[in-house]
Amino acid sequence: MSSIAVIGTGYVGLVSGACLADFGNTVVCMDTDGKKIEALKKGEIPIYEPGIEDIVSRNVAAGRLSFSTDPALAIKGADAVFIAVGTPPADDGSADLKYVESAARSVARNLEGYVVVVDKSTVPVGTARKVKSWIDEELSLRGVKREFDVVSNPEFLREGSAVQDFTHPDRVVIGAESDRAKKLMKDVYRVLYLNETPYIETNLETAEMIKYASNAFLSVKITFINEVANLCEKAGANVQDVARAMGKDGRIGSKFLHSGPGYGGSCFPKDTLAMARTGRDFGEPMSIVETTIEANERQKARMVVKIEKGIGGLEGKTVAILGLAFKPNTDDMREAPAIAICLGLASGGAKIRACDPVAGKEAAWRLASIKDSIYFARDEYDAIQGADAVVIVTEWNQYRNLDLAKVKTLLSSPNFFDLRNIYKRSDLEAMGFRYFAVGQ
Repeated sequence: MSSIAVIGTGYVGLVSGACLADFGNTVVCMDTDGKKIEALKKGEIPIYEPGIEDIVSRNVAAGRLSFSTDPALAIKGADAVFIAVGTPPADDGSADLKYVESAARSVARNLEGYVVVVDKSTVPVGTARKVKSWIDEELSLRGVKREFDVVSNPEFLREGSAVQDFTHPDRVVIGAESDRAKKLMKDVYRVLYLNETPYIETNLETAEMIKYASNAFLSVKITFINEVANLCEKAGANVQDVARAMGKDGRIGSKFLHSGPGYGGSCFPKDTLAMARTGRDFGEPMSIVETTIEANERQKARMVVKIEKGIGGLEGKTVAILGLAFKPNTDDMREAPAIAICLGLASGGAKIRACDPVAGKEAAWRLASIKDSIYFARDEYDAIQGADAVVIVTEWNQYRNLDLAKVKTLLSSPNFFDLRNIYKRSDLEAMGFRYFAVGQ
């Protein structure tokens, strides 16, 4: 088993560090945020991710997982250092690598023996080479020579399923240039290797491209079915039947063919922007990706128009929003469709009664600009009370099984907007609702 340092304790860093410890490695998770580290030491988890609290507590108790703000403590003696810091989009759409650079230079300042530096953050093609140059620069400033390798090992974690995805991955991608680095990475992931998880060994640039290409393709697939849904509404077709038939084709597959209000989250919006920027930088524009980005923003705006038309204008109306996180089982609201929808409704003069099982605290600051127009309800029925319409934005399980008779009683007008297509039109209309779906 290996000694590992993980720099960064966000979604990727914390999940990776905890799971690597669960694989039997000794892991120190390091972060410059002292409050976050102190909270982790007390067993307080800064993110909402099913299963992570148990895996952290188990490995802390076993002595395999610890937390620190001291880079020297984390890095010295480590066999591998995973860089798992944020890469937020810059104003031009490119990935901002300032945190990656800071982490790389910190590694160099504390490097003693041979180490493998692992890019776990989602980074543009060419970043591993930059990491190597930053480390070389710092070593030169120190006036020392140290052996190290840089590896690209992209993550493919879905928020809400991250622990399962890390421990049971579809594949492990290792971009490396030396046999020594490849061997160490297989030692780190020995549990998965023994379970015959597919390993894909490539050069650095290919590994970096795999991550962006994967997320961009899934974003394109989501946006494609959303545009088909919009056409279905005009043509009198049903997108759910279309998607079901398409999904039976083995060349297409059924996953990510669910129409809705557009994609959001920490990955797809950021990664499509970065891939589009990379294409422009290399003189090879990614026209499909560029169009996908534009279409996804239109889809969010389209939901506001759908609601406005359905209830006969927004001024003076009250709308219940069920679900604020960009997907179920997370409190992440980065680029969530609910943000654009709430802002659009408020700008049209509507009052909003919103709820989410876990994202209320996150929503309060992300929607602070419309605080006078939004009320954060205790639960879904409190949100629905007296509203002119109920809108399902995020398909949490509890919203899949609403007491529809109670909902109808609580609404001032029986308008039901199902932006995730989780109910049957015939059932809702039989109860007297005016039912609005996506692509039907």
